[in-house]
Amino acid sequence: MQNAKFDRAKHVYRNEAFVELVKDAVRFFNGTPVHALPPPEKFTGTGVYALYYIGKNELYKKYAELNRLSYGYPIYVGKAVPRGWRQSRQSDNALNQSNELFSRLKEHSRNISSGHGLEIADFYCRFVIFEEDGSDMISTIEAALIKLNRPLWNTIVDGFGNHTPGAGRFEQAKSDWDQIHPGRGWAEKCNGMPKDKDKIIAEIEKHFG
Repeated sequence: MQNAKFDRAKHVYRNEAFVELVKDAVRFFNGTPVHALPPPEKFTGTGVYALYYIGKNELYKKYAELNRLSYGYPIYVGKAVPRGWRQSRQSDNALNQSNELFSRLKEHSRNISSGHGLEIADFYCRFVIFEEDGSDMISTIEAALIKLNRPLWNTIVDGFGNHTPGAGRFEQAKSDWDQIHPGRGWAEKCNGMPKDKDKIIAEIEKHFG
């Protein structure tokens, strides 16, 4: 087959139905019930979630003010999918029976509880469970929520969602989040050169303008 003359327009995909589907999923997400972190009952499923802050830490007082009347300003947005999901190694039934979403929220609650200057009672969450073909939307909706809300712990303060790097792999620097909220045992083992704490705080203040 002969190579065609390059025309960028022939490679651009547009579909208003897809745009509306994403908007509908985001609207549904924003209307879901808000729960304490972690949720009071264990449940199955994978999906997308957001964390909301209402405490007294001066770094995040803007979030506390904004979320006082309604939980509309997440400090962090994330997704939960089972291992092997990206390689399509999980069946629909396995996805539905996974408790990865609940486990991820539990993990976050442990990290927050260990972080200096944070109280788990000051955090709430909401989430959407995606099942069967809907699970293909997980990454798309996570990205849409991050783009829409620019949560601080996604865009400015990196590292909250990090996992332990494993034995023998602690040459990396401590994350920004661990710099301002020390306490995670594995993070204290990281021996790389971290970002200056004052610089991180300045970036947070700039974010809120």
